[in-house]
Amino acid sequence: MDKKTELADLKKLLDQYDRAYYENDAPLVSDAEYDALKSKAEKLEHEIGGDLFGVFSSVGAAPKKGFTKVPHKIPMLSEEKVYTEQDLLDFAERIRRDVAPSPFEIVAEPKIDGLSFSAVYDKGELVVASTRGDSLVGEDITKNILTIQEFPHKIAHTGKIEFRGEVFMSKADFLALNVANEKAGEKVFANPRNAAAGSLRQLDPGITASRKLSYIVYAFGEVAPGPTWETQTDFYAFAKSQGFKIQPEFAVCHSERDMLAFFNHLAETRAEVGFDIDGVMYKVNSLALQRKLGTIARAPKWSIAHKFPPEEAISHLLGITLQVGRTGVITPVAELDPVNIGGVIVSRATLHNADYIAAKDIRVGDFVGIVRRGDVIPQVEKVFLDRRTGGVRPFVFPDKCPSCGQTLSRREGEVALRCPSPECKGRILEQLKYFASRNALNIDGMGEKIIEMFCERGWLSTPTDFFARVPGHMRELAKMEGFGKKSAENISASIEKARHVELAKLIYALGINGVGSATAIVLANEYGSLDALAEASEENLSSIFGVGEVMARDIHEYFHAPSTRAFLAELAPLLDIKNPAKRDLDTSHPLYGKTMVFTGSMGRFTREDAEAKARSLGANPTTSVSKKTDYVVAGEAAGSKLEKARKLGVKVLTENEFVQLIGE
Repeated sequence: MDKKTELADLKKLLDQYDRAYYENDAPLVSDAEYDALKSKAEKLEHEIGGDLFGVFSSVGAAPKKGFTKVPHKIPMLSEEKVYTEQDLLDFAERIRRDVAPSPFEIVAEPKIDGLSFSAVYDKGELVVASTRGDSLVGEDITKNILTIQEFPHKIAHTGKIEFRGEVFMSKADFLALNVANEKAGEKVFANPRNAAAGSLRQLDPGITASRKLSYIVYAFGEVAPGPTWETQTDFYAFAKSQGFKIQPEFAVCHSERDMLAFFNHLAETRAEVGFDIDGVMYKVNSLALQRKLGTIARAPKWSIAHKFPPEEAISHLLGITLQVGRTGVITPVAELDPVNIGGVIVSRATLHNADYIAAKDIRVGDFVGIVRRGDVIPQVEKVFLDRRTGGVRPFVFPDKCPSCGQTLSRREGEVALRCPSPECKGRILEQLKYFASRNALNIDGMGEKIIEMFCERGWLSTPTDFFARVPGHMRELAKMEGFGKKSAENISASIEKARHVELAKLIYALGINGVGSATAIVLANEYGSLDALAEASEENLSSIFGVGEVMARDIHEYFHAPSTRAFLAELAPLLDIKNPAKRDLDTSHPLYGKTMVFTGSMGRFTREDAEAKARSLGANPTTSVSKKTDYVVAGEAAGSKLEKARKLGVKVLTENEFVQLIGE
């Protein structure tokens, strides 16, 4: 796989993870795994030259539907993350080299794992509160944040001021919420961060009010007239005087030794802290130095987050079970003697694949080290050979599918074993769950357990059955214990609503290998209808920015399989597919017919957004600069593409000039 294709696939995966984390409050991977993928993408971007896909500039995700959008006058940026002592020393040395050869102070404080917020006051009154969103636009949560105990409704400040902070849930309140929800048959949250985010981002403030949320203030945004304080610690004192809660524990450090001492102390005592923390924030104390250092595309240069290493525990491996995924991938899962890791009881952990088990020589009966990377996904990381007894035996990975008995196969270049049978019940069940999931057709009320029950009863075996067969069983469902008439009516209404589906959502729901939600949108906009996409050639697909040869082959094979054609012939007539609106292009527009290349970090657009906007005006975005290129749009840290454009005499536009050109 070439670097551009690899980067395109990484960007697609990161988009999917961003949406799950920021929009749905349901992370798919650990923080550490996400950070590793993002670092890999950033490295590839530099190697290729320029910021091809906007990985540097992405912060958070777009506001959730149903919330009023709130623009941030000053972007709510994320922070650079570091993991080693050397990274921390490099941070201090960079500040010393760039702006502060003389001694300077650093404020160190716990990094709370919650949801960022902004609260704007004018003449003492709260005007609006919002989430960070995508750093430029957030969600209006004013009514929700006022339900938090001791959050100031009014302050004494007579000007306009924006406070920024974190909403979170204590460990005790999180455990109590999950116990209550489990008894009521409602959603059980994975961790306190998800619980806090899910509670604050409710369209009904009454739900937020019923949850015990906490907050702290750690920064400020817009201030008019300007701030009267000169340091970060001065601001904390000011915020406290206005009735806000601030970090209960922070330290002013005068050396790298002080910074490391604070980090090590907090790492040792984090289990005793009443709320989840995942590292230490370091901020230059002087506001004057903060202004001198400035920011990069998505993070301040005057602060970093030093993340804790993953939490670990030792447990007894009681057994290994196998799960069948929707694409047929077989995933081994460790069944463990339950163990507490960071306040969460873990009884299952991933073993990744057969090669992983063999390489680490993991055996049933072993004592194993369990790690929750980023405090989310547990995995078996090592075996304690000194505690191994003579009774354990190597795990023999079966050559047959545990669900249907078909012989497993392995694709060239992959480590995963797969069930090749499209009729496999395990695969079908996972496909049905995926089809009905929130990011796909979003059939509300059709959770995993209900889908499993419907399959067992024979009501559901293909996605078509959601619309062709399931509605016919609603009277029967209404009479079943635990459901009733209202439940049946709600499911029926959800199915009817799901019939009216956007093309991009449907493409995503089909579960084509490698096609996530971002790529589904690109395909929908490019082809305009399911029929046009189904007839696209492999060559035509691979020419689309962000698709690549491997994905193009998978898409082409999917739509040209006889089983797919038969399935879509049954499904399509049952749906009202909303194709992207088509409009005639303005041939007089200055971008019509122009070949364009985007490079560097954009502040206002993601790379895909800028590409899509240019394409919507009749331009032809490409990835390489040549004599035929009409425009190169250069953001921050533009690399070799900008240099090549200048050598060839290609017209270079700044992001602001591009915005003016497109008329926004």
